[in-house]
This record gives sequence, C-alpha cells and structure tokens, in this order.
Amino acid sequence: MMIRKATITDAADIAKVHVDCWRTTYKNIMPDEVLEQLCYEQRTELWEANLCSEDGHLAYVAENEMGEIIGFVSGGPEKSGEYPPYGGEITAIYVLKEYHNLGFGKELFMHLLQYFNSMHIHSVIVWVLADNPACTFYERLGARLVVEHHLIHIGGKNLNMVAYGWGLLG
Repeated sequence: MMIRKATITDAADIAKVHVDCWRTTYKNIMPDEVLEQLCYEQRTELWEANLCSEDGHLAYVAENEMGEIIGFVSGGPEKSGEYPPYGGEITAIYVLKEYHNLGFGKELFMHLLQYFNSMHIHSVIVWVLADNPACTFYERLGARLVVEHHLIHIGGKNLNMVAYGWGLLG
C-alpha cells in the first residue's frame, strides 16, 4: 500500500475514482440521472483547480501494487465557520469498492490527520449523506455524530446530510 500527497498530474485519476465511487456508493441513494450525468472531464477540471489551490486544502492518494490510484482523501481548514469547535474538514474520502476493507481508507484518513496536526488543527468534521454506508467507517474511526439533520436537494430529491466530528486529535 502506497499513500502519497497528490499532485496536479493525478487530477484525471482522482476524477475517475471520484466518479466511479459516486456511481457505486450513491446508487439507490441519489437519483440515477445525477449519477449518469457525472463526467470524468468535468471532475478532472475540478481536481486540477483543487490541487492548484492555495487555501490550505490538499489531497492524498492511495495506490495499489501496480501504481494505480484506487482512492483519495482531501481536506483542509473548515471554511464555513458554522461549526467553531471544528478547525478542519474532510471534504472527500473515496476508495474503489474492490479495495474496501483492506485498510486504504484508514491509512488515507491517518495521513490527513497528520497534516491537520502539522497545521495545529486538532478537531475535524466530515459531512456525509445519512444513507451512505461510510457512516460506519467514520464511527469505527472514533467519530461522533454532531449534526443529525441537514436537508439538501439533489436531482429533484431531498437528501439528509449528517456530520461526524473528531475532537482533540493527536
């Protein structure tokens, strides 16, 4: 297992993982039309912008034994200011389904926590769809539910977001 900081040259591979994970993770949660409209090219542009940003956010990638990117995590300082106890935010963490339960997600999470600690950020929040099976992943990593209901509207459907938080890290 190889975890490393993402670079701009990783944007297309991160985008592919991002789209593929959305299509498997959110099937039967989000409307099919939303998932069908996802586009590798648009996500690549998004990731090129994200990886060039100087706002303190960064990403780490996980590679399999062939050097292929099979997962990523991104995060940085919490931007909204609505949740003052939480100085950091995980903005995305995805691992291709065939690599679940092999420790990649936890290793990506741990690398991001090390980054937060280096920035003296000792509390972190992550927003997730309430129906996302990843909720148990966050709970196993010691997160506690801090927001139980935040309605969002995607593709003509109301979805419930929840937030998990970790305090006093490191």
